[in-house]
Amino acid sequence: MNDDKIGLSRRKMLVGLGAVGVASAGAGLGTTAYFNDTETFENNTLTAGSLDLFVHVDYSEDQGSYGDYSTEPGTFVDGNVVGIDGQQTDGEPLSIQVSDLKPGDSGEGEFCFSIVDNPAYMWMCGELTANDENTVSEPEASAEGETNQLGDDSDGLIAGEGELADAMQVTVSYCTDDGEGGNVIGDEIVSGSLAEVMLALQAGVALSSDGDSGASLADRPAFDGVAEPFVEGEPNVDEQCVCFSWEVPTSVENEIQTDSVEFDFEFYAVQSRHNDGTHNPCVDETVVTAYDNDWKGSSIANPTDGNVYTSVSFGQNQTVLSFTFVDDGDGVDFLDTADYSSTNLPVIVDADADGTHDWQVIWQPNAGFPDDPFGYQPNNGGSYGATEQLPAGFVASKVGNTILFGVPNAEISSTFRLLGYGSTGGGGPVAKVNADPTVGPDFYDSSDAVEFSD
Repeated sequence: MNDDKIGLSRRKMLVGLGAVGVASAGAGLGTTAYFNDTETFENNTLTAGSLDLFVHVDYSEDQGSYGDYSTEPGTFVDGNVVGIDGQQTDGEPLSIQVSDLKPGDSGEGEFCFSIVDNPAYMWMCGELTANDENTVSEPEASAEGETNQLGDDSDGLIAGEGELADAMQVTVSYCTDDGEGGNVIGDEIVSGSLAEVMLALQAGVALSSDGDSGASLADRPAFDGVAEPFVEGEPNVDEQCVCFSWEVPTSVENEIQTDSVEFDFEFYAVQSRHNDGTHNPCVDETVVTAYDNDWKGSSIANPTDGNVYTSVSFGQNQTVLSFTFVDDGDGVDFLDTADYSSTNLPVIVDADADGTHDWQVIWQPNAGFPDDPFGYQPNNGGSYGATEQLPAGFVASKVGNTILFGVPNAEISSTFRLLGYGSTGGGGPVAKVNADPTVGPDFYDSSDAVEFSD
């Protein structure tokens, strides 16, 4: 008889029974409680951030013995309403009014920025809203060779024909606080006559927080955000400010008598997150076109990549056409005559969008134009004649890598068509602004031009 027994110790027995229990439960032959655990995330909220721009203003003017004027210390603008020393008031928007302007008068101002909560790209915009002759005094009529207009109409007002906007000289620059109540003036942003500066500002000037006037449009340094616009009553501002100065040169004479100008400055802060900074809030519409380095399949000797940003700004008195050339940083620039000696930009306009181009305005350095480097050519029934001076009321300027044309609203409809054909003379790319950039420009038929409408 074999006395051997199954060798199960108590420990092995318990393990075996446990195994059977698990099997039974798995087969649905018994009941059990499931292990469980719960983690809860409660009261979840999504709250939108904010962006609030405060502009701190310090302005003064010098009119010699006639008097001086300065804004009150601590002046700022928020929501277009003036505040003082950090306290909001119920006043009107800030307005500087200068009377009895004479040759030799001057003024200067500083704008500094508090962008509350979020960093942002900054733009400076503006518009010349009036440039009026008003009544023509006898000395002014003699100086200008004009007919004395006094008494010719009920109020003597001659709108839009003044000389003051061309006579005043303006400079807009980057600046920083010198720590002693003054400013350290940095790179120049734009300068010229008031008419030329306001032309640039109507098209929008992108600001860079590092004060570099040559900074690229895309991904330029943004202005830092702050938690609050004032700390213990003192402005909490970005280090980089914008300064402007104006003067009526002593060389100006009787031609400005009784003339007056009105203009606006605006500052825009646009969040920098998820944004490359190229969106221009100063204009009504923008079309972006890439340079063509392979025009008609032919290779070129000196290619460069980039885009031209064509923008239109409809103003109270003029429409501004602007063309900003943004190169790829390879050291070759579309508008640089040292890189492309024959660079030029004709802009052909169908002013009433009827299908036929009416005139063209041209930027062409060293061409010997009457308004060098700008010219004008009307379409004379299917041909363009010799280049003429810009017509009365037209204004043009080059600011950095931007070409600007200001056209009186009387000369262009609220809906018009535009064709641009930037050329480097064969050595480099072309920059075509038309509805189908794969085809060549038609300087007469506007069916392939880009249509803009206010």
